[in-house]
Amino acid sequence: MGVAGTLEYFSDLLSNVKRRKKKKQMQTVALKVRMDCEGCERKVKSVLSGVKGVKSVVVDMKQQKVTVTGNVEPKKVLKAAQSTKKKVEMWPYVPYTLVAHPYVSQAYDKKAPPNHVRAVPVTATISETTMDDNYTNMFSDENPNACSIM
Repeated sequence: MGVAGTLEYFSDLLSNVKRRKKKKQMQTVALKVRMDCEGCERKVKSVLSGVKGVKSVVVDMKQQKVTVTGNVEPKKVLKAAQSTKKKVEMWPYVPYTLVAHPYVSQAYDKKAPPNHVRAVPVTATISETTMDDNYTNMFSDENPNACSIM
């Protein structure tokens, strides 16, 4: 194999790389879907199973949660679920251990599954903690204008 053969080999190798399509990565998409009965469950499951690239659909009626696994895009799954005319949104809950302040008014939700709270941005807690700082400074020993009753 000479120089020409080596160049031809690398040329074929690079041209084969360009022809391949990029495969979508396996993803898990969780949705909160309002379902009232087993008929709703079957309808949602059949529609989501028909989406191209879906490997499995798991429906949890108790939590109103649908988990779709496969080579799919979350937006396409959401759009397909909305075509069932049910109230659909991306799964809004995370385990409360992952949230810095799980009992902030925006995070706490009575409808959340056990040990879960709504996912809220970190900026939501800043406004509530600044007031606490004012109260602690009011009674501080380093503050000369603090309460003198003590």
